[in-house]
This record gives sequence, structure tokens and C-alpha cells, in this order.
Amino acid sequence: MKNTVFIHTNAKQIAGAVVSAHSLKRNSADPDAFEVKILKVEDYDFFKAYEGRKFLRAKGWRTWKNDDLQSFTPTRFMPPELMGYKGRAIVIDPDVFAVGDINELFEKDMGGAAIGAKPRPGHNGRADYVASSVMLLECEKLQHWKVKEQFDAMFEGAFDYDDWITLTTEPKGSICHLETIWNDFDNLTSQTRLLHNTKRRTQPWKTGLPIDFRNRIPLISKFLPENGIVLPGRYKKHPDPRQEALFFSLLKECLDKKLISEGEIKHEMASNHVRHDALEVMARVPDVDSILNRQVAA
Repeated sequence: MKNTVFIHTNAKQIAGAVVSAHSLKRNSADPDAFEVKILKVEDYDFFKAYEGRKFLRAKGWRTWKNDDLQSFTPTRFMPPELMGYKGRAIVIDPDVFAVGDINELFEKDMGGAAIGAKPRPGHNGRADYVASSVMLLECEKLQHWKVKEQFDAMFEGAFDYDDWITLTTEPKGSICHLETIWNDFDNLTSQTRLLHNTKRRTQPWKTGLPIDFRNRIPLISKFLPENGIVLPGRYKKHPDPRQEALFFSLLKECLDKKLISEGEIKHEMASNHVRHDALEVMARVPDVDSILNRQVAA
């Protein structure tokens, strides 16, 4: 079974997923050593069947909305099933972009663990938080991952979404920790291997668009609607100009290689999934290797 990277997404984040897939191949010394597959939540009908129903999250009840910005999250647990519980897989969010060689992560010694992921203690008030937004998976050891069954169980109150995505339901000793460079949160250095533009409000391809995601504010969440609120205002400019330039330079390469068309980019702009000046930004950014301060072999 060939090593495979799965990028899970929905329609709102498809432009990011296309750029992510391209970045994985262009920045690998051996791009033929692995496959890349994009998982779209819209392709799985069982999610649609639960529209508007209540599910368990953080010991409370929320309403499932398929048009939520992050409705794709449960699909990050699909790769072992899709791989027939064989081989290694990596799963990443659609806002994760390779600046290093993903084969290095595939070759990581997991010390017998089933999952490699980055710890994030204290996030969302949880000392045991593990970020499942990037995971290295030993598929044979994850035969208990059956996404439809686990998804169903959330609506029965037998399985908590927060416990699922933080991996706290996994057997003790089954998780090895990934170094920060493999899930670098809005931080681009010479050591970064996977850049994660995880702060939704400053994602570089959305600057200026109206906020379209729901937020829960911990201190006052009990006074808010169960699914949180859409905050007023617009997406802000990313504080690091290099990260903005990197995304649009990669998107420009995708356009040049016909991985995405200008018509598709314009459609994403009209849908408020991509900022309205995207074509102008693409026209003025430097090339990827210049942004990353890399020398290109003659």
C-alpha cells in the first residue's frame, strides 16, 4: 500500500486544499513516493442525513450544520478505513501547506505508536489537548476507527466530539508526539516543514471577506446560542507578509500547472471563499523559492 496524504476539506476550503496538495508534491525530493487525495465531506451522504440534529460536544448539545466552515473535521478519521487498515497515512487540514519534504514524516520512527500528533496543552482549556489537524497514522493499528459508527454515536450521546478530535479516547501509549515543525501554527521559519494557517480570522486567502464562522467565547459561552455566534467584522490581514505571499505564489503555480482554473478561482472569490483581490495579489508576489530563501538548481 502506497503512502498517502489525505487532505480533508469542504466546499468552503477547497482552494486551500488544492494549494496544499500542490505544496506537498512540489516540495518533496521524491513526489512519486506518495499519493495525495482530497477528502470532501460533501462526497459522504451520511453527513447530510444529520443536518439539523443534535450531537454531543464538550458535554453539551450542538446542532450539526453541513455548511459550517469546519464541517469536514470528522473526515480526518477516515484514512485508515480508506487504506484498508494497511500502510501509513498522513491526514492534514486544508489550511496546512508543505514547505518541507513530507516523506521525512512518513519515515518517522513512531516507537510502536499508532498515531503521531502534536500536543497542545491548555488549548480550549484542556490540559490533555492533542492537535489532530496533522496526524501520522499506522493504519493497521487503528481498526477501531470506524467513522460512520463514531459519528452516529455523537448523536446518541455516547461519544463526545471534543474527546474525538483531541484523541483522548485513544488507548494509553498509542500516541507519539510530533515536533512543532510538522504542525507549525502560523509560524514560518527555516525549520518549518508543515505550515498551518490555523487562526481562522487571519487566513491569508480570506483577507477582507466577511466573517463566516461561528465562535464560542469560553467565559460567556453559557449565555450564547449553542453553536456560538458569527462575530461581526471581516477577516484580517495575516501578520506575516511572507505567509500571505507563500499562499498566493503557490496558488499561482497551481494556475500555471492547470491544477485550478482562473474561472474556478473567480467562482471561489464570488462565493466569498477567497478574497476578491486574489488575482491581483497573485500577479505581484515573488516566486515560492524566493519567499523561502531557497536556491534553485540550474
